Amino acid sequence: MSDPVRVSRDESGVSTVELVSPPLNAFDTAMRRALDDAVTEIGEDDATRAVVVTGGERVFAAGADIKALAEMDYEAVVVWNRALQRTFTGLAELRVPVIAAVNGYALGGGMELALAADYRIASSGASLGQPEVLLGILPGSGGTQRLTRLVGTSRSKELLMTGRRLRAAEALALGIVDEVVDGDAYPAAAAFAQRLAAGPRFAIQAIKQAVDHGLDGSLEAGLALERSLIAGLFATDDKRVGMASFQAEGPGKARFT
Repeated sequence: MSDPVRVSRDESGVSTVELVSPPLNAFDTAMRRALDDAVTEIGEDDATRAVVVTGGERVFAAGADIKALAEMDYEAVVVWNRALQRTFTGLAELRVPVIAAVNGYALGGGMELALAADYRIASSGASLGQPEVLLGILPGSGGTQRLTRLVGTSRSKELLMTGRRLRAAEALALGIVDEVVDGDAYPAAAAFAQRLAAGPRFAIQAIKQAVDHGLDGSLEAGLALERSLIAGLFATDDKRVGMASFQAEGPGKARFT
């Protein structure tokens, strides 16, 4: 049986995580474990500078294995859901930026996986949604939390309580996806990831940390985190290269390694 998740890294330092479990890349236990292994592998790979998550040209991921879910009792779903939450959170907490390339369906757990990315690029034909309410349950892998942080409480409740699907254009208007392209979303996601990979790695990682963790507490705590991070960057080659290049050539000319 082939691995349901493939990981590759190009010369620019962009690692691609591809879900490969046709026809719908459903999140069963094998898929969850394979994704968890991929996240762990990338987290330990210092050569990775950015990540693209994709399900291929036809579908991103169409949620959980409903047959398996229907057979779970309380104890089974608690264990299974905790593990899936941990996997998606592991992806979200990678030090490097994560870009989701969304083609086709991104439903249920598939949309929650996309929400765990830092930036989402969707094909114009993509369809996104959290239809769990139609099964008598709710999204349990970040959907109620990450979606609300993107679109606010009222809109999030409307989407979660109706379970309706969104076309890419509406998802863009609501801020659920950040960019819509014609055709396959992967090339645009890879190009953006390569642009980030060529930037100052420690500064980009610090920005991600400041934004993500600054939202967890008060403004005062966020500003304290920001102060700590900027001070740390003054000890890096990124800072030395960037400022020397600016003074010699002007903005936007630095070449970081």
